[in-house]
Amino acid sequence: MQRLLLPSAIVALLLASGCGTVIDTTSAIGDMIPNALERSSLFYKIDVQQGNSIEQPMVNRLEPGMSKSQAQFIMGTPMLIDVFHQDRWDFYYSLHRGNDELDQKQITLIFEDNRLVRTEGDMRPMPVDEALTPQVTEVFSVPDYNSTKGIISRMIEKISYKDN
Repeated sequence: MQRLLLPSAIVALLLASGCGTVIDTTSAIGDMIPNALERSSLFYKIDVQQGNSIEQPMVNRLEPGMSKSQAQFIMGTPMLIDVFHQDRWDFYYSLHRGNDELDQKQITLIFEDNRLVRTEGDMRPMPVDEALTPQVTEVFSVPDYNSTKGIISRMIEKISYKDN
C-alpha cells in the first residue's frame, strides 16, 4: 500500500495541475471552450473579406477629369455614397485572415461637376514607370493529339468477338 501512495500522489498532482491550466485559460465563467484551445491550430478560422477589393493597378488608372461612370467602371460600385455629399465616394477593403492578420485599405474619390477632382486615403495613383516592360505574349506550339490505345483497350479489342 505504501508503494502505491507515492505514484498515485504524483499522478493526482499532474491531473490537478492540468485541470488548473484549463480553468485559468477561460475568459469568463461558463465558457465551455478555453481560450487556449481557440488559439491553437486545432480549429480552422476562415478569412473574412469585406468591401471592394482595391488594388494599386486599379488606382493607377484613375485620372483627374474622369466622369463618375468611368471611375465606377475602374473601381466598382462604391461602398458608401453619402446622401448629403453625392460627390464623395468611399471605398473600403478589409481582409481579416484566420491567423489574426488584418489588412485594410481605404480610398475616397472626390468629384466636382461629375468629374474626378482628387483622391484621399491610403492609396494614391502612382505614375507609371516607363522602365517597366510591357507584358510579352508568348506563343506555344502544341502538338496534335495522337490517340493511342491503352493496354486495357487493346486487350478488350483482342478478346472481343468480331463478326466479319
